[in-house]
Amino acid sequence: MFTKVERLISSRNLKPKKKEGFLKIISIFSFLGIMLGVTILIIVMSVMNGFKTDLTNKILGLNPHVIVQPNGFKIDDIYISKLKQKNKNISISKTYSGEGVIIINNKAKGIIFKGVNDKEKKIKEFLKKNIVRGDIKNFKKNNVFIGSELAFNLDLDEGDKINLMSSVFVTTPLGSLPKQENFNVAGIFNTGFIEFDQNIILLNIEDALSIFDKGINDQNLEIYLKNPLAANSFKEEIEQFNQNYFIYTWSDLNKSFFSALKVERNVMFIILTLIIIVAAFNIISGLTILIKNKTKEIAILKTLGLNNTSIKKSFFLTGFTIGFFATISGVILGIIFSSNIEKIRIFLSTVFNLEIFPSDIYFLEKLPSEINLYSILLIFILSLMVSAIASYIPARHISKMKTFRALKYE
Repeated sequence: MFTKVERLISSRNLKPKKKEGFLKIISIFSFLGIMLGVTILIIVMSVMNGFKTDLTNKILGLNPHVIVQPNGFKIDDIYISKLKQKNKNISISKTYSGEGVIIINNKAKGIIFKGVNDKEKKIKEFLKKNIVRGDIKNFKKNNVFIGSELAFNLDLDEGDKINLMSSVFVTTPLGSLPKQENFNVAGIFNTGFIEFDQNIILLNIEDALSIFDKGINDQNLEIYLKNPLAANSFKEEIEQFNQNYFIYTWSDLNKSFFSALKVERNVMFIILTLIIIVAAFNIISGLTILIKNKTKEIAILKTLGLNNTSIKKSFFLTGFTIGFFATISGVILGIIFSSNIEKIRIFLSTVFNLEIFPSDIYFLEKLPSEINLYSILLIFILSLMVSAIASYIPARHISKMKTFRALKYE
């Protein structure tokens, strides 16, 4: 693609003379600007990808992939059989959830009560994986499991007694009052998802139906798929079975959240790409000055028979080489930083006494990072394209130079 002469001219251009020190400074700034732009872009994209993946995994680990609510109609066994026929790999649980209040030691907090059957496969797996204190065998009638954050906030521990008040009112001689029942804390779970750990209480399904004054026909079906990303297509298929039921998926519940994440990621990509573009302007200015300083040499090369195309290619190669090696260096630095982002966060937090990634805001205990090869390839190609364009713009003006005038005035 490039001849030996073109490569030789390019290499000499990359080693400016002492009197051309200004060109050397511009080349260094061009290199550093593109390198840092690529590095920052890879780090930010890795953190955004990791943030989305971690939150998705947390949400999928805590919530069913598809939920079927009876909506006033009974969910019969025939309907469940149709679901299993449609997809033999699904797991189905019967649950009931509602809002209420936990009361303990003159403290009260709004909470979500979730009634589950500890015999169900997915519930068993969840409890075994996330219980930090207590035993799944104690998950019986009038016993509950609470999140670690809730336990910390209300100073609760295994074996404590709590009072739960639902949003259902019952008639008493004193008038209508919210239904209340006493429970024992059988254990504490920690999912690592703070929003869940401080707002959910797990009850036995019979207790949940009782405190909300519901019957077995009011239970919801929670469906777990082998591939959670296929939840929306599965929802569309089973909606035809019975249109009286209300069906929604995990992505429906978090649509606005993930849409916001996607928009934020795209905006960050566009903004940080501007860093690379701004750095590329240094290549344009550097090559422009270089070409002006090399007017005499260019004229001599033309006189010796080197055509305009070869000269343009040699100066183009000069700028592109800076952009290429800056991009490679940026990719390497970006991958190294992204791989150790949590260690860097801890170091900076310790040194500067700053809370860089507060878990109560971002719902995660540590700064996530996911190195995505597709994102890195996209950034790599984009940086090379910007470098190529920045190198071509000044190089194309060489063909407009008049050889005899250059020799005359130089």
